[in-house]
Amino acid sequence: MAQNPAAKFGSMRGKTPEEAKFFWSGGPVEVAPRTWFASQFSGCTAFETDEGLVLIDTGTKQFAPVIAAMLRQKTQAPVHTAIYTHGHIDHAYGLEAFLMPGQKKPRVIAHSAMPARFERYAATARHNAALNARQFGGTVEAQSQDAYAAFGLPPVPPDTLYDDRLDITVGGVTFELHHCRGETDDHTWVICPERGVLCPGDLFIWAVPNDGNPQKVQRYPWDRAKGLRAMADCAPQALCPGHGGPVVSDKDRIVRMLTETAAFLETVVTRTMAAMENGSPPHVDIVTGIELPVSESPWLQPVYDDTEFLVRNVIRYYGGWWSGRPSELKPASRDKLASEIANLSGGARKLAERALTLSLANEYRLTCHLADYALEAAPSDTSVQEMVAQVYDKRAESETSLMAINIFNSAAAYARAGRPFR
Repeated sequence: MAQNPAAKFGSMRGKTPEEAKFFWSGGPVEVAPRTWFASQFSGCTAFETDEGLVLIDTGTKQFAPVIAAMLRQKTQAPVHTAIYTHGHIDHAYGLEAFLMPGQKKPRVIAHSAMPARFERYAATARHNAALNARQFGGTVEAQSQDAYAAFGLPPVPPDTLYDDRLDITVGGVTFELHHCRGETDDHTWVICPERGVLCPGDLFIWAVPNDGNPQKVQRYPWDRAKGLRAMADCAPQALCPGHGGPVVSDKDRIVRMLTETAAFLETVVTRTMAAMENGSPPHVDIVTGIELPVSESPWLQPVYDDTEFLVRNVIRYYGGWWSGRPSELKPASRDKLASEIANLSGGARKLAERALTLSLANEYRLTCHLADYALEAAPSDTSVQEMVAQVYDKRAESETSLMAINIFNSAAAYARAGRPFR
């Protein structure tokens, strides 16, 4: 049996079942006639037609057999067409598990930007494995060779590509494919008008949208907002998200979920751009100075990504790589800077002790700067390692988004290994 994906991605500490719907696993749920949704961390929707199944997403290679077994409780039809909403490994790598013995290869449709994604994955496999190790709370050593191999072409790559929109008919059922940049540049959302079913991929995930991931490439919250409003205009009867549980026979609620998420993103973008227009201050001043939107709606809680991180992606798109601080244009090496600051503080241990003291007062933002300098000044000092690790243990416990929790957990693991950021 595959590992419970919620366990892999961290704790649901303090979350009600509704708030934790990002982690929903289960199914098959009948969302429309001859249409079922199942999820094991990421979701898959199966439309049965007279010519065979149309699948929207296929899960990871690891969890796809679990999803396929759930859907095969309802239908034994062969797969006619698979549509990958985007090229992440939890959506486009599990198709083989759904294929019936001896059936011919199905048509696989994706956006035209997807092949370039797979080429980038293959060129940076170890880099991406390291990023995911930190993102999910471990160190690079936690990643096996299998993890490196995961980044490349999926087992069944797409053979049909489109640019802006593609309409297809399978067994008399129509599917509209729409391109929309958001979490990725190769994203597709799908509406089946006859059955009233919307499949947004990761454009909707039962959480603050993942448009801020601090380790990944550029994301596009302003485009996602437009796409969400276009989806709402379709007034779907069922919503089958990329992550989280489905919503069935509640058109008004679905429209509200989509439009509220769009408005949330628009607020982040508008406030960030206004701050940039005010003399282009240093990036950290923008990030720490903006009033971030907060929602009471369970589908807009920062349980995975952090709203603050979205601000960074807006800045990155409209600005350059320089942070805006003069000293950071052509900086000193971090080890030299850390050593100088530690010397001024009376040594790396003193600096680490001060960081740990500040952490007890919940001064986490300041604390972590001091902890970093202490570790980088004396990475082999076991007492410094442990104090810094304790700082990041406490920082992780204070966060709500799994993105931040797991990166800080990873920082603690690296500190205990005497490996600051490398």
